[in-house]
Amino acid sequence: MSDETTTEETADISDLGSRQRETAERLQQLSLRLMSALSRRKAPNPGIEAPGPDLYAKTATAWWEQMMQNPARAVGHTMGFWEGSIRAWTGAMIPGPDDADAKPDKRFTAEEWDSNPWLNYLKRQYKVTSGAMRAAVEDLDTLPDKEKRRLRYFSDQIANLMAPNNFLGSNPEALRRAMETDGESLIQGLENLVTDLEANDGELLVKLVDDSAFSVGENIATAPGQVVLRTKMMELIQYTPATEQVHAVPIVIFPPWINKFYILDLKPQNSLIRWLVDQGYTVFVASWINPGPEMADAGLEDYIEHGFLEGIEAVKKITKQKKVNAVGYCIAGTTLSLTLSLLKQRGDTSVNSATLFTALTDFSDQGEFTPFLQDDFIDGIEVEVNRSGLLPARVMSRTMSFLRSNDLVYGPAIRSYMLGETPPAFDLLYWNGDSTNLPGRMTMQYLRGLCQRNEFAKGTFELMGHTLSVRDVDVPLMAVVAQTDHIAAWKDCYRGVQAMGSGAKTFVVSESGHIAGIVNPPSKKKYGHYINDDLRGDAEAWLAEASFHEGSWWPRWDAWLTERSGEMVPARKPRQSDLGPAPGSYVKVKAT
Repeated sequence: MSDETTTEETADISDLGSRQRETAERLQQLSLRLMSALSRRKAPNPGIEAPGPDLYAKTATAWWEQMMQNPARAVGHTMGFWEGSIRAWTGAMIPGPDDADAKPDKRFTAEEWDSNPWLNYLKRQYKVTSGAMRAAVEDLDTLPDKEKRRLRYFSDQIANLMAPNNFLGSNPEALRRAMETDGESLIQGLENLVTDLEANDGELLVKLVDDSAFSVGENIATAPGQVVLRTKMMELIQYTPATEQVHAVPIVIFPPWINKFYILDLKPQNSLIRWLVDQGYTVFVASWINPGPEMADAGLEDYIEHGFLEGIEAVKKITKQKKVNAVGYCIAGTTLSLTLSLLKQRGDTSVNSATLFTALTDFSDQGEFTPFLQDDFIDGIEVEVNRSGLLPARVMSRTMSFLRSNDLVYGPAIRSYMLGETPPAFDLLYWNGDSTNLPGRMTMQYLRGLCQRNEFAKGTFELMGHTLSVRDVDVPLMAVVAQTDHIAAWKDCYRGVQAMGSGAKTFVVSESGHIAGIVNPPSKKKYGHYINDDLRGDAEAWLAEASFHEGSWWPRWDAWLTERSGEMVPARKPRQSDLGPAPGSYVKVKAT
């Protein structure tokens, strides 16, 4: 062996030793940061971590009742599980796709799930086991429907958690990436995990987006305008006109205060705000405050008095108009309906027309939120708001994410923590992560009075010295809902609109979900919508008779608004003030 070869080998060994030492130091630093982050985690609140014992007791009772009444069914479940398990084992011995799986599962797209017998078996057995769990829940005939919905949700969560791709040792893509990078992907994944824990005081919330790529007011929420009013609850923004003349009656939009208003102004090409301005409307938008503990006592009456009512009065004064066209999105649509009932009882006719986006006013069917709207969880939330004065943004974010856990929890966790990838720069996900706290008082009013007791639909909701009812909503109305919305199911929205007292109702079902169904610019030519003027039947009958129209519903809304917006007048430019330009200051406050 030559001296030159010996020198090269020595250098390689030295480099390897140096890399190992560097890796060991990084791991030590990450371990210290991990322990420090976990030490900051507050004591967990059991009431919002899992269902109460009553669900387990009712499930056990239903199971034993079924066993006694129909033992053959229970035996059938057991036999079906074992037969499926045997087929999973024998099928995995012949590498290839699972022919019994008619619906592709994107969790198992790596070719090793078919070519590797062990991974193929894990995939097949997982599908057998999760299918058996779901079948057992569906066959609990004596369990009340509400409890069955809850059990279905929690059993699905267990099934989703236990998927083999969620574990490093059985995720072929993660193992392959680790081999290709000499373990660097795993170290970067640990770095991502620690960073997420540090950002949330020891709570694990998977970061979905590269938030360094966005800045509110710089590359999102950039429509020009001026803050013209600031109250303790919101900043009112007037947007700069884009036409020489505008419709006389202005539009004031109240977005939800769960998340922030700029979902309507993410970027110029999909900005509803810019589009409305381009159509010749004077547009005002409320930007809600992101509350801290000092606002624990703020209730729905504060949002109405210092948001809706002050905002409407300011818009009337600025534009010198007696009426406005009001818009409410999601929870703000619900609250706009409360406001309209209040104004009706006061004899105030300031609202010329109302447009509701994905707004629930009848909560008799709680839909996908059923697991979270029963007393055990609401009691847990009450403990949380009494402790901190708020429903923290992280609780809402986690709840929403677990409604789509494979897409919004486990999938992102795998990419970030196992593959070591940086989250994508995606404006919609940035907005989704820019969450807001909810004041304690308002949270409990909403959950107890509206969601649980359904008092507004029943005409018994007490607020601001009045008994509010959905039947008082009698202004000309357009309601836009989204066909696949899992937050405000369109059929539930339909029931509320049916009960409203307006003699002029237009109901539109847009394709897609809670966001894409609303933020659907005509230029995209993507999602169509359904129209039917007959609201006498139930939701299924309405859809069966509805006509489908290609493209966005925005132009249809423009035509509807035009009829209710008066003559054209010279464009109104917002006055400069010391309150600052759009998008204002409230929108930049982060949840703590």
